[in-house]
Amino acid sequence: MPTDPQSAPPAIPATALAQPTGPDDRSTDRSVDAMSPEDPYLWLEALDGEEGERALQWVRAQNEATLAVLQARPEFEPIRNELLQLLNAKDRIPHVARRGDWLYNLWQDEQHPRGLWRRCTLDEFRQPEPPWRLVLDLDALGQAEGRSWVFHGAIALAPAYRRCLVSLSDGGADAHELREFDLETLQFIPPEAGGFFVPEAKSDVEWLDEDTLLVGSDFGAGSLTDSGYPRQVRQWARGTPLAAAPVIFEGEASDVSVSASVDRTPGHERVFFSRSLDFYNEARFLWREGDFLPIDLPSDMSVHAHGAWWLLRPRTDWTVAGRTHPAGSLLLLDDAAFWLGDREVRTLFTPSSGRSLEDYSLTQHHVLLTISEHVASRLEEWDLSAQPPRMRAVEAPFPGSLSVQTLHDTELPADPLGDHYLLHYSDFLSPDSVSLARAGQDEREPLKQRGAQFDATGLSVQQRFARSADGEQVPYFVIGHPEAGADTPTLLYGYGGFEVSLQPWYSGGNGRAWLARGGRLVVANIRGGGEYGPQWHQAATGANKQRSFDDFIAVAEDLIARGYTRAERLGIMGGSNGGLLVGACMVQRPELFGAVVCQVPLLDMKRYHLLLAGASWMAEYGDPDDAQDWAAIAQYSPYQNLRHGVTYPRALFATSTRDDRVHPGHARKMAARLIELGQPCYYFENIEGGHGGAADNQQRALLQALEFSYLWQQLGGEALNGVGA
Repeated sequence: MPTDPQSAPPAIPATALAQPTGPDDRSTDRSVDAMSPEDPYLWLEALDGEEGERALQWVRAQNEATLAVLQARPEFEPIRNELLQLLNAKDRIPHVARRGDWLYNLWQDEQHPRGLWRRCTLDEFRQPEPPWRLVLDLDALGQAEGRSWVFHGAIALAPAYRRCLVSLSDGGADAHELREFDLETLQFIPPEAGGFFVPEAKSDVEWLDEDTLLVGSDFGAGSLTDSGYPRQVRQWARGTPLAAAPVIFEGEASDVSVSASVDRTPGHERVFFSRSLDFYNEARFLWREGDFLPIDLPSDMSVHAHGAWWLLRPRTDWTVAGRTHPAGSLLLLDDAAFWLGDREVRTLFTPSSGRSLEDYSLTQHHVLLTISEHVASRLEEWDLSAQPPRMRAVEAPFPGSLSVQTLHDTELPADPLGDHYLLHYSDFLSPDSVSLARAGQDEREPLKQRGAQFDATGLSVQQRFARSADGEQVPYFVIGHPEAGADTPTLLYGYGGFEVSLQPWYSGGNGRAWLARGGRLVVANIRGGGEYGPQWHQAATGANKQRSFDDFIAVAEDLIARGYTRAERLGIMGGSNGGLLVGACMVQRPELFGAVVCQVPLLDMKRYHLLLAGASWMAEYGDPDDAQDWAAIAQYSPYQNLRHGVTYPRALFATSTRDDRVHPGHARKMAARLIELGQPCYYFENIEGGHGGAADNQQRALLQALEFSYLWQQLGGEALNGVGA
């Protein structure tokens, strides 16, 4: 399934403030001062050829001007050094993925900026310093081949786990190439020796068996959807040309993508195919003896096959067998009964006020539910081996964020780790920890605990609620010194799209560069996100997208009304869809903010669907070519709504040339338009990095130091090193 735009989650006089436009201004036609249909900055979308070089010359000039100012700030070098130290710190918890007897990890540090792919056993992982074994050195590989390789994971063939397909991205883009790798000899298997190799593309690949792949990729004309993802799945036999592999499944050009998945659970072996009709709807099929059997379930329902069971998550209310199951439920359906037409389901979770299903994970015999309770995690588990299945609450840290990583290998009939899982916990002031747990038990074995990355003495976390324009209560977290007053530099962060929740997280970067220097951090849980389930998300999509911006503005106004900060001290930050959020709020309420950090953003909503993966998000935003949809989009599209005679905050736009998900042209054109209007701004475009904005820790530290130096410049003033008045 294609990804949402997120990456995943922040010497010049202060900008003068414009007069407030007032809340009613949003109901007027904001396109009265919009540009003519002939976009004068269309050339900034070019990525290659003469126009691409012209655009890059513009980028280099903007980068140079931005770096000259922000790198000269007194806090820049200390912050950059501190952030790089944190990013490369030896006490980071290695995030692992199990494949057979091994736990695999990618480790990046100052000696290995692109990373070491390495492995150890679970018993070794228990040790304070596990004896990691090298699998692949990404820096050495890139140096030998003269490429800027970024590791994008590996697809291993179970249960032997000897063969895998390593995904390598040049510069960090979503597009990648796939190479077959032998996990015993630790060598690539070249095509001339019979190894699989898929050239650079946004490919989707599954092992059918040791000598056969199911491949969705760029095969030339007609093989991609309008969103730039695979439209065909081909069955590719080892030793034959990829171009000659027969097409066995195909979608429409208007689909987002097509894909295949292989289930090797003993006794339940099967292959599924799907067409992503849009970002939230799928047509699903079971492949049986060459036939495609439609799976008769609602297209907007999340469906997961697990042995003898199906796990179903409806995104809209679903009435079946005389019962209505609300959106956001989790339902259990018997596989054999389903194919006989029986739709009787067991309810594992029903949402309620303040409680929604954040995620679920599967062990051999259990379903583990991570439940969001007013944006903090609870854990429950269902024992599917019991008759009937039974539920129990799991004692776990609260409030904060819990995440479950099961260790079960579904392809082993008797897996000794079948009901084991790793439980991760963190909150805004508590560093990450991970424990080894077993379903059915409350006892856990602590495995790793990261030390504090900043001094949190005197800091607190408070949850508040703001009333949005339509009366909805919108939660937000305030992190900082509780006694700090309205002169405190305050950074407000948000996302608000694609049902993505902003649960509490621990960030040493925010702590060192912002909180420990006297700043306050605020995280807004606005509509469009998933904090309260599908309805919270759907309330701010399509024609109702403005509600995301209203919610964010309401939080900003509430912060000021409660005396947490004032407009001159209030900055906002968001990336991807969050970049659209802060861009729209900056344009609609310029007097409300003293700084805007707009990262890898969508900003030209008239053309977003024509750029890279943009067409895949029309279910979220609407179709700009549809007059009715555009009537709503035109009211908030930041690029089209910039006006003469309005003073905007001096914003920082950050993007990446290698971002092949959200086109860098969005940020380029917004900055160019502001400059044309006589509105100064900062612009930085990393040549590498993809949608994450950076390809290694050096680049990440530079980018984040620029952002925080900018924020201190815009918001700091006399409160720079203090708690605030």
